[in-house]
Amino acid sequence: AAALIAATAAAIPAAPTAAAAQEPAAARDLTPSVTAAGRGEARVTPDRATVLLTVETRARTAAAAAAENARRQRSTLDALAKLGIARNFLGTAGYTVFPEQRYQENQPPVVVGYVARSSVRAEVRRIDQVGPVIDAALAAGSNAVGGVRFAASNIDAMRRSVLDSAVVNGCESAAAVARASGMATGELLDATVVDQGMPYPMAEADFGGVAMASARGAPTPINPGELTVTSTVSTRWRLVAAGAPGARPCRAR
Repeated sequence: AAALIAATAAAIPAAPTAAAAQEPAAARDLTPSVTAAGRGEARVTPDRATVLLTVETRARTAAAAAAENARRQRSTLDALAKLGIARNFLGTAGYTVFPEQRYQENQPPVVVGYVARSSVRAEVRRIDQVGPVIDAALAAGSNAVGGVRFAASNIDAMRRSVLDSAVVNGCESAAAVARASGMATGELLDATVVDQGMPYPMAEADFGGVAMASARGAPTPINPGELTVTSTVSTRWRLVAAGAPGARPCRAR
């Protein structure tokens, strides 16, 4: 019996001591700090655009619908090339051929024809060419404009500038909290980009309005407006005594 008790006791692991169960203080971050969110925003004028142009054709057979679609799409591409849009700035965005069906109550659907739809994405490097591109495409055979999306060539530089502003804004908010508590902010301990949204707005051209303008012979008016670039950053700053050597003012914007 004594041997059994000894073996059982040896098999049970020793309980951890209180010191071992607790995480060492050195491993935990006990630095007095304040966390604040910062937001940056900037506006930029677009200097380029992407236009989605669509050709939709109908015929009694799928082959006929596809053939007519190809003819009109080639005509559209040739018209854009004459405007100086390079072929490498023109790409197929979608292509489908599907049956068009007629439905009647208590009757199976009947195929009455076929629809072919193809879309081309045109990258326009000059804003003043967007209207002429739309007009030329509609005149050449396209019959829908899926949308116009504006962009800026310096958008990456603007994003970096907005991130910089967001960190400064976070510092200013943290400093306000520190002052209210009789302290000051020190060095930046960490920062995380919470959100860096896509530039907005994204302008969408309405096909109906574009078609009527083209039919009247009037050029399609395009006004890109401005894009807004935003970013939100979560920042954490060291808290120090007011006037202490480690106190640091926020950098000017």
